[in-house]
Amino acid sequence: MPPPKGCMAVRVGQEGEEQRRFVVPVAYLDHPLFAELLDMAAQEYGFNQKGPIAIPCGVDHFRHVSDVIHSDQGGAAGHRLRHFAACFGAR
Repeated sequence: MPPPKGCMAVRVGQEGEEQRRFVVPVAYLDHPLFAELLDMAAQEYGFNQKGPIAIPCGVDHFRHVSDVIHSDQGGAAGHRLRHFAACFGAR
């Protein structure tokens, strides 16, 4: 089933973990935390993936990052964004 308009599907899971499919708004592409996840995917799998983008992180971690991005969509990035950017090594 294709994702609804304005959304995209991603597969999430670390090596040895069953991958799960998530549908996220395309607006997440503009968020620095999601950009870090995409960088991780590019480093791990390259750019020639078929189907949903595979993101090599734990499902629980992805859910947490997704929750932060969702709350940041309201406009208040606050110190949580800086904290998570540091976790990903972004500067």
